[in-house]
Parts: sequence; C-alpha cells; structure tokens
Amino acid sequence: MEDRDTGAGASEVGASSASPGPPGSGTAGWQQRRPTEPRSADGQAGDATHHQKGKPKKRRKRRRGRKVFARDEAPKDNRSPAIAPALEPKQPVAPAISPVAPSPRPEQGTRRPPAHELPVFAALDLGTNNCRLLVAVPTRHGQFRVIDAFSRIVRLGEGLTANGRLGQPAMDRAVEALKICGDKLRSRKIRKARLIATEACRSAENGVEFLERVEREAGLKLEIIDRQTEARLAVSGCGSLVERDTQGVVLFDIGGGSSEIALIDLTGRRSPRLANHIVSWTSLPVGVVSLAERFGGRTVTRDIFNAMVDDVAGRLASFDGRDRLSHLKASPNFHLLGTSGTVTTLAGVHLDLERYDRRRVDGLWMNRDSVDRMVERLVGWDFQQRCANPCIGADRADLVLAGCAILEAIRAVWPSERLRVADRGLREGILSELMADDGVWRNDGRGR
Repeated sequence: MEDRDTGAGASEVGASSASPGPPGSGTAGWQQRRPTEPRSADGQAGDATHHQKGKPKKRRKRRRGRKVFARDEAPKDNRSPAIAPALEPKQPVAPAISPVAPSPRPEQGTRRPPAHELPVFAALDLGTNNCRLLVAVPTRHGQFRVIDAFSRIVRLGEGLTANGRLGQPAMDRAVEALKICGDKLRSRKIRKARLIATEACRSAENGVEFLERVEREAGLKLEIIDRQTEARLAVSGCGSLVERDTQGVVLFDIGGGSSEIALIDLTGRRSPRLANHIVSWTSLPVGVVSLAERFGGRTVTRDIFNAMVDDVAGRLASFDGRDRLSHLKASPNFHLLGTSGTVTTLAGVHLDLERYDRRRVDGLWMNRDSVDRMVERLVGWDFQQRCANPCIGADRADLVLAGCAILEAIRAVWPSERLRVADRGLREGILSELMADDGVWRNDGRGR
C-alpha cells in the first residue's frame, strides 16, 4: 500500500531547529573511498589518454553565452554506519527523484558549490502506521530541499493493542518497505542519517527482536526513540509554520499508536530553536490505529464516535501541564498546529481536492467553523463514502474517524479560533537537527 508522501511535494522545506539530542545520537562519522574510475570532460567514463596524443582535454574558457564543461568525478563512497555495507546491492539503485539542479551562479565573492557537492542528509521514521524516508540537501539558512522520498502504509502496529506483540504479516510488510529505503540510502553519498522507530516498536514485547531482523534483512540499524524525543522532533519539524507574532501554540502529532502534544509559550525573548519554548508536553498512548482497533473503524455511529472522544478526554484530564498556556487562550495570537494524516485529510476534504496536493495543504489555516463542518461531514459518511474520497481512500477509511475523535478531545481542552495544518513532522525535525548540528547553515548552506 503506497502512502501519499508528505515530504517530496515542495521544492524547499523550511525547518526550525530544535534542541539537539544526546551527542552523536543517530549520527556518526563517514568513511570515504577514492573513486576508481575518472570521467572525461564530456561525461563519458574512460581513460584520459583517449584525447589527442595522450594529453588531457583542456577546459574551455568561459565566455558569455557559452557553456563551460568541466571534468566530473565519480562520487566518493560515504555511508552511515547505520546502513550495513555488507548488504549493499552490486548495482546502485537509481534514485526515484533526480538530484537537485545547480543554483544560478551567485555574485562574485559569494560562490556556492554545485548541487552535487552539497552534503546530503537522510531521515527515516518507522511508525505504527507508516514507513517514511526523506533525503535532502541544505539550502538557505534553516531550510532544505528534498531530493528523494519514500512513504508506504505498513500498519506495523496492527493487532498490537490486543496481543502486545508485532504480528508476522505486519513485520513482513515493514521489512519489505525498509528494504526499499535501504536501497535508496545506499545509492547516495549520505553525510549523516538518523533512522528512528516509534510507538509500535517502543511498546511491543518483540520490538527489539524485530529491529534485529530489520538490521539483518534490510541492512538498516534503527533506534527506538522515547516519547519526549518524539515530541521535540515534531516541534522542530513544524517550526517554520509558527509566525513571528505568535504568542502561544499547542502543537499536536496524532500518530498511529501514540499522540504527542507540546505546549509552546513564545511571549518571552524568542530563541531560534523553537523547542526551547516548550513549557509542557505529553504523549498519550493512543493513536488512530489503537483507537480504531478498540472501538471499530469501519462502522462508526455517533455514539461510538462520542465514546472515542470521551476515552481520549479522560487521558488528557490526567495531563498535569495542560493549563500552562491558560493565560494565552483568549489571545488572537494563540492557535493550534496539527501534524498528522488526520489534519491533512481534513484539509484535503475542506479544499474539495480531486487529488491530494501537499503544496495546498501544508501551512493551510482553518478556522473553528471549518473544522467543525469537516468533522461533522466525516462522521456522517459511511465506510464506502470515506473510501471514495480521494483524500482518504481505502487505506485510511477505517482510521480517519479515530483521528477526528483525538482531534476533538484536543480542541475541547485548548479551544482556538484557528488551526494550522502541517504536512511535515518527525522526518523534517530530524533533518533540521542533523543539519544544524553539522553546521551547514553557518556558512549559508556551504557546509563546513
């Protein structure tokens, strides 16, 4: 089941850096190997003696209106220890998205390297419902350009609520998706990568055992992150959607097996790292997959929907830090910021899209009445109607109402006139932290 990707739709992604994790967490040094086959100036592989009388071909002088040809070099081997080289395919896998084209020539004195020289970073997120990968290069300060992406619904957490273990079919689906991710990573020169697993692997009895299988079969070493790290990465990934005049934000990420909520107070002096302003956070052990499995996802009556809302509301009632933004609730500069398939689906239905379009959804503002109407509309649809909507589809039709129930419980605790939709999240947060920690933006994207 292919998932719509939530990262590759835009040419550039803004990302606000968050507090860094433990030193070296998820990243490590890279080994390099000299290229074994130089390339001639015309781009053809071969010996330099191919040119006249054994002399190398001279560079053509730059003249106005003429192209300049320079010798290319085979890329150096530069892989993460998290990507096992022993499982590398004999032939590199062709990337799904071509590398970014070089930028126009800057003014003299501010020369940037060609795009193929920019450092490449990667982020992989294996969640309860999805397996997602982003590969990107840094651009302007705090931003990056996605050059490759992958997303697939694997439902790793299917049956986890009832059994406490990851099921064999679910693990098989996830491994097959991770093999594709591994091929993509091994086909590129990656400066740094971080590969994470969240709630399904965190709570399953056999979660660690499953990741050992992933390392053997897909050649990828994933780390299980804790809930606080997950909340911080969500903030980091969505930071660029928090505007300068904002005073308070409740950022929430409705996942498959858990839902992270961060309260952000921006009334003081603002730090470049948005996560420095988190005054309270929680992670609810409930997501769209676990909630739908307990209450049912195909046939959802009004009573069943209300019961799901009440279940989540009861969990939020025990959140001690829920009132840390009470002084800002009435401010016009306070709003909700949601990142998940639930809010992006609502936005797509709201826009009446014939096909999901990330460029129109990411950053969209919805007022309270619009959200109310969309939730009521979805609750009134039967399973087949939900399947037929192009922004929901068969893969999400049994999960979307569980997501709406979590959203309604959140809105009841933190009522706001505005909700901003973010089609970004953990992967973008990982990339922004990797790039910030590596210092690539200190020299305006040129790297160290």
